[in-house]
Amino acid sequence: MQPIGRLLLITGLLLAGIGLLISLGFNPKWIGRLPGDIRIEKGNVRFFLPITTCLLGSLLLSAILWLFRR
Repeated sequence: MQPIGRLLLITGLLLAGIGLLISLGFNPKWIGRLPGDIRIEKGNVRFFLPITTCLLGSLLLSAILWLFRR
């Protein structure tokens, strides 16, 4: 199998697995509430910037892709 085909297959399976977990009710409460995530609420205005959550997700995805490239 060509490398791009394998990458697309693995990505599709990962997305399907994540979708299955979400549809079954898996909802960790800590996602978006880590130290470093910015949340500002004033009146009817809400601003949310999940810096730490994005960095953690990027690190995890980079590690997974690094393992598959080896």
